Amino acid sequence: MKHEFAIEGMHCDGCVRRVKALLGKVEGATVGDVSIGRAVVELGDDSRAPALLEVLVKAGYQAREVA
Repeated sequence: MKHEFAIEGMHCDGCVRRVKALLGKVEGATVGDVSIGRAVVELGDDSRAPALLEVLVKAGYQAREVA
């Protein structure tokens, strides 16, 4: 299932690369489009969805899943 996130605190291409790397470390995540302020991730196991938000928040970003 696809999960889309609004992410505050991303300011540059370095942030985009960092967010891609962080999300890619979550087991079962396939990182799709990531741009400043936004990320799309596919998960085979939706029970891992909270881990996506957790890695973003731990990295200092404010993130929320959007419908």
